[in-house]
Amino acid sequence: MKRHRRRSSGRGAIDEINMTPLIDLTFLLLIVFMITMPLVEYSLPVETPQMNAAPMPEKDSKTIVLQKNGRINVDKREMSVAEMITLLGNLKVAAPNTVILLKADGECSYDKVIELMKDIKGCGFENISLVTSKED
Repeated sequence: MKRHRRRSSGRGAIDEINMTPLIDLTFLLLIVFMITMPLVEYSLPVETPQMNAAPMPEKDSKTIVLQKNGRINVDKREMSVAEMITLLGNLKVAAPNTVILLKADGECSYDKVIELMKDIKGCGFENISLVTSKED
């Protein structure tokens, strides 16, 4: 009796997954997000005044930015004062405990900042925090 011998081609079934490339990709994505997220948060060109202050609240807050040219941004969306008042009026009804973070450029006049604060208070918000930069 003659036996037939099977030749193995070296292409057996893969019974393991090499995890090294997957871990490398995960760490690469983590590093990319760690670098880009702070840049996304501070993408508007505003130079806030320097001062020692408590850290900003992270939950239940709405950021309003007053640029030195007088433009107003609410959560990175440019809008007029009337649009901001409408948005804040709706927000006061939906989430009355929201903290308003007012970030104004250091070159803005005091009048503009106070006028904006008066508009925000007119919408019913009493808790308005001025955002400043940390002193060197």
